[in-house]
Amino acid sequence: MTPIKIQAGGQSYEVLVGAGLLEQAGELLAGKFAGRSSAIVSDENVAALFVPTLVRSLTKAGFRPTLISIPAGEESKSLSRVEAICQELSEAGLDRSSFLVALGGGMVGDLTGFVAAIYHRGIPVVQMPTTLLAQVDSSIGGKTAVNTGAGKNMIGAWHQPALVISDTDTLATLPAREWKQGFAEIIKHAIIRDAAMFELLREFDRKNVATLVRRNVAIKGAIVEADERETKGQRALLNFGHTVGHAIERAGGYRVFLHGEAVSLGIVVACDISVRKAGLSETEREWIVEALRAFELPTSLPPEFPREKILAAIRFDKKFQGGEVRFVVTPAIGSACVATDVTMEDIEQAIDTL
Repeated sequence: MTPIKIQAGGQSYEVLVGAGLLEQAGELLAGKFAGRSSAIVSDENVAALFVPTLVRSLTKAGFRPTLISIPAGEESKSLSRVEAICQELSEAGLDRSSFLVALGGGMVGDLTGFVAAIYHRGIPVVQMPTTLLAQVDSSIGGKTAVNTGAGKNMIGAWHQPALVISDTDTLATLPAREWKQGFAEIIKHAIIRDAAMFELLREFDRKNVATLVRRNVAIKGAIVEADERETKGQRALLNFGHTVGHAIERAGGYRVFLHGEAVSLGIVVACDISVRKAGLSETEREWIVEALRAFELPTSLPPEFPREKILAAIRFDKKFQGGEVRFVVTPAIGSACVATDVTMEDIEQAIDTL
């Protein structure tokens, strides 16, 4: 198991991908932290599956872990939950020498990372993603945030993990829908950076999931290294499909579509716009839509879905600057760029095709 090293700003950390890593967690963390006290933040579903193994491993290595279990679901990603977790950390005696462990999917990773960024003005966080989507995307790169009434991830902080441990054995427990949504981010990575991986997805074998996770980590890691805080335009490419995807999530009250499902729909919109604005061929557009369908991801909206709410939500998107649309397009599979000539009318027209 060769670590994938990521250099983000002045911080360097490793991403470990493989089977059976939760059982080795204590050994992997030994010597990394001065303090022995820690807290595992996990949702109730994940905690029941994996916390006993993780606690045994950490305890054996001399750590004193405290479990903080939160309700599953996007509703937990809130400022009120942040305050409650900070209160529990304080009552458990965690101080500046302590560290947090985010055990779960993207919601848990985002929330725990944000808590780590602000508790005692910043303590280390170890990301232990247990979903495919989190392993290939959200656990990498240091973006942490919570949602507000104004939109998704509106309050957050940059806080790179001290270590990422992706145990691919945890993926065997995923419900089919949760497993499939991870491929939206994988297909996105292929579209913006790796045409060869796009071809390999046509013959994907689940036995090779660790190799696929590592390849996606390397793609995102390279982009993060080049543009950690999205100031140079390169990291913005990771937003392909997300402007409309996030708006669809919000329009559905975060209950209709999972994140990856909404991103899949956003990718379809981005491809339609790319055909008209970036020269994407109709043939490659169809290949992309076929790839999404191959993993049973949605490519059309239910007739009754409130499309008008999507456009309203887009205007709150953080990827707008000075009211101007910053929309990522692809001229061909394997490359992407930020377009300067995409209008709200273009987006509305593409959404209508859904």
